[in-house]
Amino acid sequence: MSSLGIRTGSLVIFTVAVLLAGCGIVPGQRMVTPAAIQDTGGDYSTEPSQQQQIPITDINLALLRKMKAEQTTAALPPQTLALFGKPSAYKVGPGDVLQIVVWDHPELAAALGQPAQNTKTTDAAPGFLIDENGDIQFPYAGNLHVAGKDVASIQKELHKRLSVVYQKPEVTVRVASFRNAQVYVDGEVRTPGAQSLNDIPMSLTSVINQGGGFSANADRSRVELIRNGVTYPLNVDDLIKRGRNPSDIYLQAGDIVRVASREDSGVYVMGEVNKPATIQPMRNGSLTLSQAISDSGSFDSNTSAPRQLFVIRNSTSDSPQVYHLDATSPVSMVLANQFELQPKDVVYVGQGALVRFNRVLNLLLPAINAAVTGAVLTK
Repeated sequence: MSSLGIRTGSLVIFTVAVLLAGCGIVPGQRMVTPAAIQDTGGDYSTEPSQQQQIPITDINLALLRKMKAEQTTAALPPQTLALFGKPSAYKVGPGDVLQIVVWDHPELAAALGQPAQNTKTTDAAPGFLIDENGDIQFPYAGNLHVAGKDVASIQKELHKRLSVVYQKPEVTVRVASFRNAQVYVDGEVRTPGAQSLNDIPMSLTSVINQGGGFSANADRSRVELIRNGVTYPLNVDDLIKRGRNPSDIYLQAGDIVRVASREDSGVYVMGEVNKPATIQPMRNGSLTLSQAISDSGSFDSNTSAPRQLFVIRNSTSDSPQVYHLDATSPVSMVLANQFELQPKDVVYVGQGALVRFNRVLNLLLPAINAAVTGAVLTK
């Protein structure tokens, strides 16, 4: 046998040996599940030191019952409960316009405040404009500070001052134009923008309705109320399930309501599926593992290993979680249909052993061809 044949044969033997071990050394091809841990039927822990820090938990009925119990018994945070309550009376402020009438005193009939502008819809109505200091001027009552007071308080104060001049004056006070207090609605509503508060209390649901309602891409489970620099996350559908009416949350001046997009809550499905994609949850924020697999075109029958179905959660945090499901049995789809995914979860479907072997072979064939070519050229 020639030296070239000996060298080529040795190269082939070496290549075969490498290929036999290739499935275990190619990085990123599969998630390792040690056989010693599989026998326990419970939590996984892995032999490499890095993998020991990330336990792999089986998705089974016990786990689903535990998750459902935790979700059912979880109480609303105290700060969220504090948002519910009865509305308070409207407090006037700079920019608001008051209409003040003193009955049976025609000499005060001319005291109507500023005249009507009738130029723009944003112009103030005729009446007494509250200045930037929160004051108004009224005949025989002088300078009156009204900012931060409701109509009833202002009426009492005017009655007290006018009683010095008139006997038992009948005073009527109303807000002719609401221009001071506003709230803002942003995000996935049809007409985002500022809305003026008035004497009709504005609730969480009314501000969304006045904004045109939720858009088609709105995530009703991720509504934020921002008040005084504090953000309160609200799940509208979950509040209703708990018997809490979102209409009992009343807004205050300067509040911001932000409705998140379903695109921000997507789940990443990758690996051996027919259509790897980012799957958006439903409008109520829910998305099950079976829905995510279905929306990605299900498993690739030629390359996938359904028993290697993983859900990776909190992958960017210091304490990620990995859940495993053997999807080879139809019964497993019952479990998948009850397993609720969370935003930014990663669903990964592993590869079959033959597919891994073929991909390793494709990686090494160029090196084999180069080696054989080099041996031929050196002869």
